[in-house]
Amino acid sequence: MDRFTVFGRPGCGFCVRAKEVLENRSLPFLYVDIHKEGISKADLEKTVGRSVETVPQVFHGQKYIGGFTELDAYLKNDFQADA
Repeated sequence: MDRFTVFGRPGCGFCVRAKEVLENRSLPFLYVDIHKEGISKADLEKTVGRSVETVPQVFHGQKYIGGFTELDAYLKNDFQADA
């Protein structure tokens, strides 16, 4: 199963919620603290491929999902865990 990657920052409630929803489903993920890793907004925009105003920014494997709201919808509607 492809791992989720969550780009976030300290003090971000939606980043915490994104991690919690993935943990609650026992889905593999990597959390990247953009401040600790020295990732700038411009760096994140290059990775995402569009303008970024907020975190978290979430990927599933190489697929860009979006922020917390998009992750939540993706897990409820589009995501099928490997059996």
